[in-house]
Amino acid sequence: MGINPTESDVRELLFSSLGDSRGELIALEQFKEIPFEIKRIYYIFQTAENVKRGFHAHQSLKQVAIALSGSCVFDVETENGSSSHLLDSPSKGLYMGGLVWREMRDFSHDCVLLVIASECYDEADYIRSYDAFKHQKSLLAQ
Repeated sequence: MGINPTESDVRELLFSSLGDSRGELIALEQFKEIPFEIKRIYYIFQTAENVKRGFHAHQSLKQVAIALSGSCVFDVETENGSSSHLLDSPSKGLYMGGLVWREMRDFSHDCVLLVIASECYDEADYIRSYDAFKHQKSLLAQ
């Protein structure tokens, strides 16, 4: 079930569960459920109440975010507009291609947010200024 999203695409992904009477299991493989080669995995947890995170985009990094426990909201913006996505199940992920501005909010006290990335950490790939992001976005529209 491979998918081929565009570079700046944002889309929700649904993962199949292989559960039975013992519990649930979800397996994720690169180029199948995860539409890129996996080079880095990190997770965010114990986020304090009313904290917002993110406030950046990436030049080319692709990511899939999954709330393994609890919930949070992603507000995202691409050259095609803005949208909000509630992540509240380990069977749902949010794919974000490059040049996607992201802000995360409304973390539940038990939220564990897993992020799967297409590249290792590279500070040079970050766009930390919203104005710089808007400028790059306008270049795409030309």
